[in-house]
Amino acid sequence: MSVDNFCETISDQINTGILVVSLDFTIVKWNRFLQVHANVTPEKVLGKCIFDVFPELPKKWFERKLSSVIQLGTQSFCSWEQRHHLFELPHTRPITTDSHFMAQNCTFLPITSDNVITHICILIEDATDVCHYQTMLNKTLESLAMANRIDGLTQIFNRKHWEECLAKEFSRARRYNHGLALIMFDLDHFKLLNDTYGHLGGDKVLVETSKTIQSLLRLCDQFGRYGGEEFAIVLPETDLVGAADVAERIRAAIEGTDINFQDQIIRTSVSVGVSIINSQDKRYEDLIQNADNALYKAKSSGRNRVCLSTELP
Repeated sequence: MSVDNFCETISDQINTGILVVSLDFTIVKWNRFLQVHANVTPEKVLGKCIFDVFPELPKKWFERKLSSVIQLGTQSFCSWEQRHHLFELPHTRPITTDSHFMAQNCTFLPITSDNVITHICILIEDATDVCHYQTMLNKTLESLAMANRIDGLTQIFNRKHWEECLAKEFSRARRYNHGLALIMFDLDHFKLLNDTYGHLGGDKVLVETSKTIQSLLRLCDQFGRYGGEEFAIVLPETDLVGAADVAERIRAAIEGTDINFQDQIIRTSVSVGVSIINSQDKRYEDLIQNADNALYKAKSSGRNRVCLSTELP
């Protein structure tokens, strides 16, 4: 067997697409991998422009890619992570993916004759399995990261992550002399509610309360479950007037919400404490303490009300 025949046999047996084009994008080589996956024989594509055979190719990007290979005289690479695929070749993997086409790693190699580049060889590797399992791994890692910062019942921030957010916002407010407010509130008579409707009823109230409040907040606000029936909200770039307004809207919304549970209507209310950052606060815990003191005042004053750590200007 001659060397040319040997190379031809190898190119038709490897599990990689081999596509060679001239500098005017005419296809001159099409191996068996491409014949199988594109379901097109070499006779039907050889001598044709690659953009006619693969109209889905991003023409300007592809032209720039090949131009850089020619100008620099070095190989170039495009992974499935950069572009899922360049060529619309159906994958044959027995797995469900987000695309009908195989994920591809493509290598662009210059072919020279007498030290002059005459053709570009494009190697097309099927990366569908790698793409699929990497995507599954990323989703799993995202889910684990989410579970580490989200309260399982209410689907808002848990206390640990919420405090981390508060610490960052406190540091930022101190550094740039920006406003920062904190709202803390308790569901009133929650033990009695649990005794009356059971823990499932109590859980329903916690979930619905969280949904109601979430709808009243900005994207930048940090809402978390501080513990049991106690919640807390970090309000960046907010002064006492703004925080008091948000707190009152929360109080009114909870008081006005009917919660359906097992053909019964549950009504509840909240006691709210509000604090803002001031020059005496050295740590974010000081902000929590001030809001908690205001919350205690609201509860001891009859509940279902908003109390501030300092008077409104």
